[in-house]
Amino acid sequence: MNSTPTTAASLPASANGPRRSLRHGRQAALWTFLTLYAILTLYPLYWLIISSFKTNAEFFNKPFSLPESWQFANFITAWQSSKMGIAFVNSVIVSVVSLALTLFVTSLAAYVLARIKFRFKGVILTFFVIGMLIPIHSTLVPLFILMKQIGLLNTYWALILPYTAFALPTAIFVLTAYLASVPKEIEEAAYIDGTRLWGVFWRIMLPISMPALSTVVILSFLHFWNDFSFALIFISKSALKTLPLAIAGFADGYQTDYGLTLAAMTIAVIPTIAVYLAFQEQVMKGMTAGAVKG
Repeated sequence: MNSTPTTAASLPASANGPRRSLRHGRQAALWTFLTLYAILTLYPLYWLIISSFKTNAEFFNKPFSLPESWQFANFITAWQSSKMGIAFVNSVIVSVVSLALTLFVTSLAAYVLARIKFRFKGVILTFFVIGMLIPIHSTLVPLFILMKQIGLLNTYWALILPYTAFALPTAIFVLTAYLASVPKEIEEAAYIDGTRLWGVFWRIMLPISMPALSTVVILSFLHFWNDFSFALIFISKSALKTLPLAIAGFADGYQTDYGLTLAAMTIAVIPTIAVYLAFQEQVMKGMTAGAVKG
C-alpha cells in the first residue's frame, strides 16, 4: 500500500485556515511591538526638536504640543551666545582625525589577525579583547598625569590619542570577526591573478568589509562626538573646547531658558543623525548578509 506524503497543499482548507491565521497574528503582533518600540525610541528626539522651536512660556504651558509660532531665532541665539561655531569645528577636527586613525589601524590589525597565520595570534587577539573590559573613566587620572608630562594638555592630541586607543579594542574585535568569515577562495583567486598582498587588502578585503567598517564608524563617531569627561579634564582653553563642553557652559548660563538650551542640543545631535543615515544601509547589508545564499 503506497503512502503519499502529507503537504500543506493536500491538507483540507479547515486545517490551513487556523495555521494561516496564527501566522498572520504573529506577524501582526511583531509589527505592533516594533512600531511601539520605534515610537518610544524616537519620541524623545521628536520632543527635543519641537521644543527647541518654542518660547520659554510655551515650553511650560504646552510642553507636548507643536509650537504655535516656530522660533527659528532660538538656533541663531544659541549658536552665537555659546560660541558653538568654534566648539563645532573643534569637535569635527577631533572626531574626524580620531575616526581616521581608528579605521586605519583597525583595518590593518584586523586583516592580519583574521587572514594571516602566525605565532601568538590568539594571545594578541585576547589582548585586544581584554582592552574592552577596562573602564574608560578609571584611566582619567593616569592619562592626565601622562599628558601633562609629555606636554599634550590643551591640544587636539590630548583627545585624539585616548579616543583612538579606547576605540581600537571594540573596532578590531568587530572587524576581525567579519573578515574571518570571508572565504579564503577570494584571496587565492586574487593571488593567482597576480595581485600582491597590499592589492588584496586595498582592492578586495576593504570593500568587502564595508558593512563592518560602517558599524565601527557609527559606534566610534558617537563616542568621539559625545564625550564629555575626557574633554573636561584635558582641555581648559576656551578656544579648544568641544561641543559637549560648550553646551554644558551654555546650559549653566541659560538654565532657565529651555528653548535656547534645547536648540543648542538639537544642533549637537544633527551630525550624529547624519552619520547614522549615511552608513546605516551598509550596516543593514552586513546584518542580512549571512541570511542570503549566493
